[in-house]
Amino acid sequence: MFVLFLVLSHRANRVVAGQSGEMRMPKLKPTTQAARREHILDAAEKCFAQAGFHGTTMQDICKSAGVSAGAFYLYFRSKEDLIAGIVERDRTKLAGKLAELASAPDLVAALAKLGEHYSEEEPHYKRVLSVEIGAEATRNPAVERMFRSADSDALDSLAALFTRAVAEGKIAPTQDPRTVAEVLAVMGDGLFWRRAINPSWDAKAILPVLMDLVRTLLNPLSPSDFNLARTAAATGEQTHRVGPEAAS
Repeated sequence: MFVLFLVLSHRANRVVAGQSGEMRMPKLKPTTQAARREHILDAAEKCFAQAGFHGTTMQDICKSAGVSAGAFYLYFRSKEDLIAGIVERDRTKLAGKLAELASAPDLVAALAKLGEHYSEEEPHYKRVLSVEIGAEATRNPAVERMFRSADSDALDSLAALFTRAVAEGKIAPTQDPRTVAEVLAVMGDGLFWRRAINPSWDAKAILPVLMDLVRTLLNPLSPSDFNLARTAAATGEQTHRVGPEAAS
């Protein structure tokens, strides 16, 4: 029986191995590869949030994901690669949500829903992970570049969103769109931090107050307010043009 087992094992190895004798990983469908990569990233997020970037080993992530080391290294070569994957995934998700905001009929209400998602609906470990990556960015140049790039993209997208909202007559902030975006980013960072360090923190009690501040900052306009503002601007421009001629 033992000899039969050895013969069968040898035949199986010949089937899996190539002509050169090197082992080949079985080919997977692109959808299966993408799903496995996402699964590994999910496991890495939880491990990093629980033990920290430096306290987590590749073996920890493999165990959490339920994959072999060989399968793991098909997708990621290092912890920095994992963080790059996590950051890029979060960047893509945020870009999609900001794109939805652009078409929202009520921008302030849509921003409130976005705040609820990140401060209430997402699991606590996600916020801990955000703090962990931010802290690692202060020590690791590679992570810093990823972090700054994603942060810059988010600010640019917010500023573009507010610029468009001004042009469409949805808001009339007293500050320029870039400054407004910076202020909202500071508020978001504060929400992330409070949720990370205090799992029992009640965001529902704070978000309405924050949204009152956001409303004041954005100064949303009703259609009638926008028409009045546009008429006043046009009248002022006409008066400005006529004024010098009358003076002469």
